[in-house]
Amino acid sequence: MRPVPEKTIRVLVVDDQELVRSGYKAILNTFSDLDVVGMATNGEEALSEALRLKPDVVLMDIRMPQMDGIQATRQITESPLLANTHVLVLTTFDIDEHVYDALGAGASGFLLKDAEPERIAEAIRIVERGEALIQPSVMRRLVDAFAKGGRAGKAAASDSARAQVAELTEREREVLSLVAAGADNAQIAEALFISPATVKTHLARIMAKADAHDRAQLVILAYESGLVTPGAS
Repeated sequence: MRPVPEKTIRVLVVDDQELVRSGYKAILNTFSDLDVVGMATNGEEALSEALRLKPDVVLMDIRMPQMDGIQATRQITESPLLANTHVLVLTTFDIDEHVYDALGAGASGFLLKDAEPERIAEAIRIVERGEALIQPSVMRRLVDAFAKGGRAGKAAASDSARAQVAELTEREREVLSLVAAGADNAQIAEALFISPATVKTHLARIMAKADAHDRAQLVILAYESGLVTPGAS
């Protein structure tokens, strides 16, 4: 007999293909701590259902009719009524050209559609906790985009991002750099010789100053401000 989970994570599945939606619902509902509370076929429905259901996590497709996943993600993450809702974007390939746009819109991370069930469930748990889920292959794409001087490279010159980073203390900038490098709290604590609790405090202050709600947005900030550059170790 499975133990009763301390908390059930409420999930909204958004995809324009019925087979995909049904498949995710069937998979996710096999996990005792996950509950698919609704489904939507496009971005407009996603926003409407999110406002109605207040899910913990929205599993969001990118390419959909009427309103795409990027627009829907932005509206969901910017809504004060959905402050506790996180968006996990689904993509067919890790080279999807909309990766950077979706992160900039407030997505907490990315998940490949062909991921194993256990991986999907764990990804949902991660973003529900307010953490970022950016697979290494996706992170490499973001760095490559900056290096090649594409849209992301131009965004690196953002005056707004530089101004936000300028408000951070030296220690906070060190923490932000390590977050952008993919370090978790324990690794940051070890690198800076501080406690994990102190790392959490620094992260909370950085997010407050940057008006960011998760680590994914901090990664974007680090690159856009020029604090971290492609090829930096």
